[in-house]
Amino acid sequence: MSADHLSNARDLGRSVQSGRHKAVEVAQVALDAIAAQNARLNAFVSVDADGVLAAAAAVDAQVKDGIVLPLAGVPVAVKDNIWVKGQRVTQGSRLFADFVAPDDAVAVSRLRAAGAVIIGMTNTSEFACKGNTTNLLFGPTRHPLDPRLTPGGSSGGSAAAVAAGLVPIALGTDAGGSSCRPPAHVGAVGFKPSLGAIPYGPGFREPLQSISCLCPMTNGVADAALAFSVLAGLPREGGRPPGPPLRIAYSPRFGLSVPVDPEIEAMVEAAVEGVRRQGFAVQRADPPWPDGMSEASLMPLQHAGLAAIYGETFRQSPDLFDPDIASQIDRGLSLSGAKVAMALIQSAEVTQSLARFLRAFDILVGPTVPCFSWPLDRLGPETIAGQPVEPRAHAAFTPLFNHARVPAISIPCGKGSSGLPAGLQLIAAEGRDLALLDFAAVVESILSEMPTSSC
Repeated sequence: MSADHLSNARDLGRSVQSGRHKAVEVAQVALDAIAAQNARLNAFVSVDADGVLAAAAAVDAQVKDGIVLPLAGVPVAVKDNIWVKGQRVTQGSRLFADFVAPDDAVAVSRLRAAGAVIIGMTNTSEFACKGNTTNLLFGPTRHPLDPRLTPGGSSGGSAAAVAAGLVPIALGTDAGGSSCRPPAHVGAVGFKPSLGAIPYGPGFREPLQSISCLCPMTNGVADAALAFSVLAGLPREGGRPPGPPLRIAYSPRFGLSVPVDPEIEAMVEAAVEGVRRQGFAVQRADPPWPDGMSEASLMPLQHAGLAAIYGETFRQSPDLFDPDIASQIDRGLSLSGAKVAMALIQSAEVTQSLARFLRAFDILVGPTVPCFSWPLDRLGPETIAGQPVEPRAHAAFTPLFNHARVPAISIPCGKGSSGLPAGLQLIAAEGRDLALLDFAAVVESILSEMPTSSC
């Protein structure tokens, strides 16, 4: 078996289940691939090789006993803010440098029960609260296609591990697009389910617990559906084939006044046109967001959450924190109750307004990111489409769907002239996760038949 086999979870699981390959063999191939590439990528922050091989041997024993496992021997990476029993889990923070998780998160337990082998922990920004992936403990994760660039964040370690072919499935977290944007930047698939579809704990306190999700990242939609079925505790993967007519809305900027790289704009438009050519009715329509709403007006929730959890420690030992996170905690400590309450009200209004919009449409389509990856030592690009932008401008198209509590998926939508990928984002109403995955598989197939230059 070669490392090329690590890109497809479905095939890998079937191969181990049938006895064609052993889980121990698969695990060793993954460990060797990580050893060969991780010094360059810094996607993984810890790997327990002995524990991995022991877990793989246990899977082989189950298969030998005739137990059917949907993820038999599949290596899975887990973001370093999700509890894996007995493993060091740090949240990318010096505060948790020596923390060992006392239990598995429910999602991790379900992965193990399905036969997956937890291969290691992947890098994250501190507390998963930045749009790039770097921290004071482990340093930056690098883009698989260009080590000078970031894969984005905060799930950049997981996205890079998948895109580099080190694992077929990686688990991330998402409270503002952290598991959709990094896959878009590296050319992978990232699926953010409806809020609560995958149990979140047990684990750390979350600054944005009310909207945070656990999310699978893969190299294809079929593997995302397979992973979701396991993580959500469903009896099957995927839903029924989408029956016509689907009501599809296309929104080039999701109703926001933000710049978009012209190449990404063209790729998304070409992808939508490809869907139209296959007979789907696509209508140009923008979500009607609440008046005065912006991501900036919602950020007090993150800042207040960080301050509530870590404010006292910050006051005593500010140097323990990443300066970018320290500034967020400092802002959180200065917020009034009224300011936080207004952000909560606006978050609820986002949920309500998008729910009304998605009564008229089954699927909303647009870009995942407005720009390509940027230098890894920066919070965000300095310009987009030639316009100076704030550091969070790269995240414009994902956070509102966290606040709306709806499922969203990013699938690769081609590469720009620099060779860097971008993503097409598909959104459905809350609870329509399986229907969204089904349609995403259709779109993925359509894009695979289009010329590379146009999709």
